Amino acid sequence: MSSLFDPIEAGSLRLPNRVAMAPLTRNRAPHAIPTPLMQTYYAQRASAGMLISEGTAISAQAQGYSDVPGLYGQEQLQAWKKVTNAVHAKGGRIVTQLWHVGRISHTSLQPGNQAPVAPSALTAQSKTYVIDPKTGEGKFHPTSAPRALKSQELPGIVHSFTVAAVEAVKSAGFDGVELHSANGYLLDQFLRTSSNHRTDDYGGSIENRCRLVLECMRSVVDAIGGGKVGIRISPVTPANDITDENPQALFEHLVRQLAPLGLSYIHVIEGSTGGPRELADRPFDYHALKQTYRIAGGKGVWMVNNGYDRQSAMQAVESGYADVVAFGKAYISNPDLVHRLQANLPLSDWDSQRFYGGGAEGYTDYPNAPQS
Repeated sequence: MSSLFDPIEAGSLRLPNRVAMAPLTRNRAPHAIPTPLMQTYYAQRASAGMLISEGTAISAQAQGYSDVPGLYGQEQLQAWKKVTNAVHAKGGRIVTQLWHVGRISHTSLQPGNQAPVAPSALTAQSKTYVIDPKTGEGKFHPTSAPRALKSQELPGIVHSFTVAAVEAVKSAGFDGVELHSANGYLLDQFLRTSSNHRTDDYGGSIENRCRLVLECMRSVVDAIGGGKVGIRISPVTPANDITDENPQALFEHLVRQLAPLGLSYIHVIEGSTGGPRELADRPFDYHALKQTYRIAGGKGVWMVNNGYDRQSAMQAVESGYADVVAFGKAYISNPDLVHRLQANLPLSDWDSQRFYGGGAEGYTDYPNAPQS
């Protein structure tokens, strides 16, 4: 029987424990460039089995929130290299989450103030975080109306993911990458019937709606090796105005196609992102999803996420339900979360008013637990 604190191999990654830090958007990278403060933040949390960086834009078009970092410029890559060096100096492992937000953006954040892009020209009933450059104050604003991507533009999306993956590993020093195909962002938008009304080869059937995600995954795997690649999915989350008519069939098809790629891991957000894991109006069989992946030959680590505490995380691993458990908000206020979980120590509360934007306060000033 495995323990939450046992080591595990996730593709090319050797994890000393099965506690992962989930991606957490913190909006502290002005001009999309990681800062020295971010070096401190990630290094403080290096005892995690794996750190997954905040969502990091693969291109200027991929940006959807103020002051989130990017991976498409040399200054960004050099700044990320300092972050990964700081994590490695503490003995940690860090992968980056490759992000294209699609329609969850605002014209003020897009090159030339253009419309955001999406599978179809359908405005999300959602909001994004925009910092006023004059006052420095951040507020949530309704997302802007998107335009539909032309079919001839889609190879460019695949190329952007692939180049970002290569540069993340080669230039920025990340140990791997995670493609963000969850929470209603661009790849997830292509998957879903609510956001994808296309009539070409990328819309309509489940196979067509999965096409772009799989093209991106295969291209990235070909470029850096499957053992350094993970994917994040959220089968039933309503985040960012996303739904699907048949999520069980959709995601079972997707993981069957992912199985042969030799991935490092599959990262599954269960239920409503940041909310309940069980949704009465959106039932989903996560055990069947994992079994589908395994039966199809998938060997990647199965990572679960959303509202786990010490007891439920330990039970998930000990029962074989999951291989790794990712924690989000708990990692904001507990940089030494692995130690606290292992020693059964109380967790510090987070300050939700300091989640987005700002400086060190509510970011790098949470202390470790006193040593006995």
